[in-house]
Amino acid sequence: MPAPMQYVRPVRLDAALQALARAPHRVLAGGTDLYPAHVGRPLPQPLLDVSAIDELRRLEVSPDGALRIGAAVTWSELARTALPAHCAALAQAAREIGGMQIQNRGTVGGNLCNASPAADGIPPLLALDATVELASASGARTLPLAQFVLGNRRTACRPNELLVAVHVPARSQQARSVFLKLGHRRYLVISIAMVAVALDFDEAGRVACCGVAVGACAAAAQRLPAVEAAVAGAPRGEIVSRAESVLDAAAAPLSPIDDVRGTRAYRLDAVRRLLVRALRELA
Repeated sequence: MPAPMQYVRPVRLDAALQALARAPHRVLAGGTDLYPAHVGRPLPQPLLDVSAIDELRRLEVSPDGALRIGAAVTWSELARTALPAHCAALAQAAREIGGMQIQNRGTVGGNLCNASPAADGIPPLLALDATVELASASGARTLPLAQFVLGNRRTACRPNELLVAVHVPARSQQARSVFLKLGHRRYLVISIAMVAVALDFDEAGRVACCGVAVGACAAAAQRLPAVEAAVAGAPRGEIVSRAESVLDAAAAPLSPIDDVRGTRAYRLDAVRRLLVRALRELA
């Protein structure tokens, strides 16, 4: 007879970190990725359920508009929160992840740690220059999100670490963002392609800060620095034309696959169109 599965559900963060220090665990928050992946199969590691740790469920908006999103905050909680205007892309993604049941259970941290190439939460956080806060029994560290998500189902989280929170920096009152997703329907669908664009403007109406991220078109969502560089400093009336002038070269690092949802060529064309649409909306 197989040994019974080991399961722990601490109510304090330090207890969870001590459990990880003793042995690697599979971390459970909402379970929307974990359970479907193990139907009919035993889990290879003890289960660490972090859903009862209040510290991981806090969502804080500072007076200057910076965010601290606890790793166990659900997408429904994020969508219901009055976020600053520059975080609109994140709110839009929160309302389009899975369906209502998934949004009620799925967590921000789980979406990042699962590291699916088509994870809807990653592009807006990338475009917003998010960082992740990791903790272990021996200390804490922060990483830019781009250095945390390494590839398909791969992250920089060590076996003794837990993703504690996601931080989004403040922007000016002029900053705005948008998230656009292409799928065969709006909800309960894996994305064919998606883009997130975040722009901040100076007092003269020129682009002071730009973040452009694409998902479902490589092993991990990624920024497009060529588009960001082309748009930097542009007045509103030139944003789209400057971006269009470099789109073909900017998309070169992307490596979308052919699958049942779309061909590589279709995804690349979709990314170009979505980016132009997003930039027009923000300009």
